[in-house]
Amino acid sequence: MLKAIPTICLFLLVYFYLRSMLFTPIEKVLQRRGVLTEGARKAAEQSLSAAERKQQEYEKKFNEARAEVYRAQEEIRRGWLDQQAAQVADARKKAEEAVRLARAQIVVEMAGTRENLTVPSAELAEEITQAVLARRVRSAE
Repeated sequence: MLKAIPTICLFLLVYFYLRSMLFTPIEKVLQRRGVLTEGARKAAEQSLSAAERKQQEYEKKFNEARAEVYRAQEEIRRGWLDQQAAQVADARKKAEEAVRLARAQIVVEMAGTRENLTVPSAELAEEITQAVLARRVRSAE
């Protein structure tokens, strides 16, 4: 057993030497690395959540802008439809007035034509009557 004491001492000496020179610095480096990794992970998570918030804000603003564009387009379309309806109504009024004037003109022309036909018809009837009577008078003589 006495021969094992120097080996045990040497073993303990190597253990403490390795522990102080190798394992302790490695543990410190690993702890710092863990802290830095955890800090970087938290920073990345915060950056990711901030990016998601910004993305949501941008999407919200984009949707609001899109809705505003749609509202503006709808207003323009309604304006065009109102303008077109006004033009159609104006054209309809003009057409109705033109039809009314044409009907009045036709009525006037018909009255004039009837009068023109009535006077020559009466004269023609008188001439026919005179011619028939003149033949009868000649035949009776």
